[in-house]
Amino acid sequence: MACQKANVMKKFYFALDTVLNYKEQVLENLQAEHARIIAERVECERGIEALEQEQRACMDELEEKKSFGIRITDMQTYDRFLTSLRKKIEREQERLAEILVREERKREQVVEARKETASITKLKEKKRAQYDKDVQKADEQFIDEFVSNKRAVARA
Repeated sequence: MACQKANVMKKFYFALDTVLNYKEQVLENLQAEHARIIAERVECERGIEALEQEQRACMDELEEKKSFGIRITDMQTYDRFLTSLRKKIEREQERLAEILVREERKREQVVEARKETASITKLKEKKRAQYDKDVQKADEQFIDEFVSNKRAVARA
């Protein structure tokens, strides 16, 4: 009886796995940074809204006091406070503009990292599909040889 050698193919190996892992880690880090910037933007927007709401309330209070008569010194105090609020709002709006620029840059980096990761992943999937196809072909060839050898041994 002929001794059959087991049909064993090498385990699937993708040469760019370390690169893919690195790219995935970079992508995760970029996404986390992007999320932090978004949270910072939301916090800044809420701060601006709170300052604007405080400004509106102060202006309403001033208008109400004007209708009943208000001293000049009190009017000046309101004016200084409203000026201070306007400056705070302007500073926060400038900060928001800077955050929006950072957010857009980070978003672009995330998109680029996703593209790079996706292209390597696609290549890995193609290589894996080819490997699986080769394994199936080798298995079929092994079975054919095994059957042929069995028949040859049975005839002899």
